[in-house]
Amino acid sequence: MSEADALVKRLTESERATNHANIRPKDASTLLLLDRAAGGPWRVLMGRRHMRHKFFPGAYVFPGGRVDTGDSRIPVAEDYHPEVMAKLRLAMKGPKTDARARAFGVAAIRETYEEAGLFLGHADGSKAAAPKPLAGDMAAFGERGMGLTLAPLVFVARAITPPRRPRRFDTRFFAAPASIIADKTAEGVGPSGELEDVAWLSFEEAKQQNLPSITLTILDELAERLASSDPWRPDLPAPFYQWRGKGFTRELI
Repeated sequence: MSEADALVKRLTESERATNHANIRPKDASTLLLLDRAAGGPWRVLMGRRHMRHKFFPGAYVFPGGRVDTGDSRIPVAEDYHPEVMAKLRLAMKGPKTDARARAFGVAAIRETYEEAGLFLGHADGSKAAAPKPLAGDMAAFGERGMGLTLAPLVFVARAITPPRRPRRFDTRFFAAPASIIADKTAEGVGPSGELEDVAWLSFEEAKQQNLPSITLTILDELAERLASSDPWRPDLPAPFYQWRGKGFTRELI
């Protein structure tokens, strides 16, 4: 069975419902932060969505969310590797600009702060472009003199929610080592309160949780990548899942 067919088989009853008006997918980004103790298994940062959410309440997910318009205007200290930038621009819906591609990574970093209370980037502002006043939650980065860096992010997958679902997202999945964590909030949680029980889980522990089908599929894809000799190579192919006809297709970017 192909990975695309396996994803179709994994869809829950609610994920199969197609009784909604068709809407255009919104850009979204997710970050898979990875840590590994000497000789131990890889662990990934995940949290449980609050039960008040209408979209996958109670499910365990990676930090992430919708890309905001302002994300494309956030200054970054370091850009993506050119291979990552090229992959993000491929088959991009809407304006095909570098600023929009950077917004995907900025959104993943911003959401990780808002949901998990982690500051990702340089603790030393010397590498940052001259810090500009940042609005909202991102102001906390400037207050710490931190520059955002996209350089450690590798692009590992992309998936578009099938048509006629209540919410549709065109999600870019990034991965980065835990060493990118430069600081954290004193409370150990993010200001949005969207995720509860944020924890580092082994892949086996993660698979025992209530997971959206695409999350489980991305875990499998990531496990295969981590088994390679150099999982952080920016030129490694990334799977792209989208719905065609009666099922998913899986293309490599």
